[in-house]
Amino acid sequence: MKCKTLVRLAAAATCGMLAVGAGGAYGSNYAQDTVVNATSERWVPHVADTPGEPKAVANTIAEAGSQMVVGGRFKTVQNGSRSTQYSRSNVFAFDAATGALNEGFAPNVDGVVWSTLSDGTSVWIGGTFRNVNGTARATLAKLDLATGQLDTAFNARLKGGRVSDLELVDGQLIVAGTIRSRLMSVDPNTGAVTDYIQHTVEGKLPNSDAAQVFKFDVSDDGQHLAAVGNFTGIDGQARPRMFMLDLAPTGSTLSSWNYEPNGINCTSPRANAQAYLQDVDFAPGSSWFAVAAFGFMYQNGQRGLQLCDSVSRFETDNLDPVSPTWINYSGGDSLKSVAVTGAAVYVQGHSRWLDNPFGVDFAGPGAVSRLGGGAVDPNTGMALDWNPVMPQQSGGFQILPTSEGVWFATDGTRFGGRYARGIRFAALP
Repeated sequence: MKCKTLVRLAAAATCGMLAVGAGGAYGSNYAQDTVVNATSERWVPHVADTPGEPKAVANTIAEAGSQMVVGGRFKTVQNGSRSTQYSRSNVFAFDAATGALNEGFAPNVDGVVWSTLSDGTSVWIGGTFRNVNGTARATLAKLDLATGQLDTAFNARLKGGRVSDLELVDGQLIVAGTIRSRLMSVDPNTGAVTDYIQHTVEGKLPNSDAAQVFKFDVSDDGQHLAAVGNFTGIDGQARPRMFMLDLAPTGSTLSSWNYEPNGINCTSPRANAQAYLQDVDFAPGSSWFAVAAFGFMYQNGQRGLQLCDSVSRFETDNLDPVSPTWINYSGGDSLKSVAVTGAAVYVQGHSRWLDNPFGVDFAGPGAVSRLGGGAVDPNTGMALDWNPVMPQQSGGFQILPTSEGVWFATDGTRFGGRYARGIRFAALP
């Protein structure tokens, strides 16, 4: 995903400081000319385990002006040198250049945070929590970035479930997850449901996880929204696992975009792996997008078609693709998140290899070692030399490019030979 905000301009390729303009919102893509470093900066804070609590993990990271906001499952964070610990309940903020923690931002969130979003003044959080600072705010809340106080004027009145992705578009806060409507739009100031998104996301794949829109992305020209998750269709149309909406300043319509192989299950024996598309990200310029997937191996005869355990590229204006522009298979290991810059397509998960279409839990002909993820050439789809070696248990759910480099949120502990638990920043050279 990107800086999670969108500007509706005739042409937009980068985004900088967040500033609202009349009739629009913000920029969504950072185009980068080079690949980032393969080591994490030492000043970046870490999430840390707390005795008696579940293993600490970072799920999401958002740019908030000169700060970064991280959400996940943790009770303790550490400074970059690990010399000081701080109590933080599933969300915290720090200086994007020095790593210094925002001492005023320490809200009490009583459940896991899966998505964060900021306009530089406020922070929206989504997850599985029920209360924030002792006030009932199930799954979605708005906070003051300076003080961590709950904005009580914002109340979406959700009953439960999980909010897993957020984005600001045309003055609307778009919300996705296991919430009843799966995908909805609300007023970013009040939380009241709006009619910008009026679609019925339908169905659930059998023997799989909860029905949901797990992740989505909006192109930086403001014209398209692509969503992935566990569903079979939308508005009465078959769209298993992925759909696209066409956006206008006042609303959205269902695109005819459809990729039929998404309706075929991968070969994973795990029941909850059937909804296997995990993340989607538009490239700067909006002409194409990449998809990250898990689900183990493709079915017989489906190599190059099914997206199982792979990263792939699709062209935005090809509404009925027969196959991806390219597809890079890991050989049976999950890829959980993807981010596209001008120079690379970054992926992370619990991969062992890339360039491995002929390997099934082993390195087949041409496979390259890419522990935890890597970078792929946007044009050829082949792995780049970039290889930070980032062992991970499951893999991270967000990669975030900025003007200075790329951020990764994950459950791993090392990146490029350095300790970097949960959060890592790879700077541009």
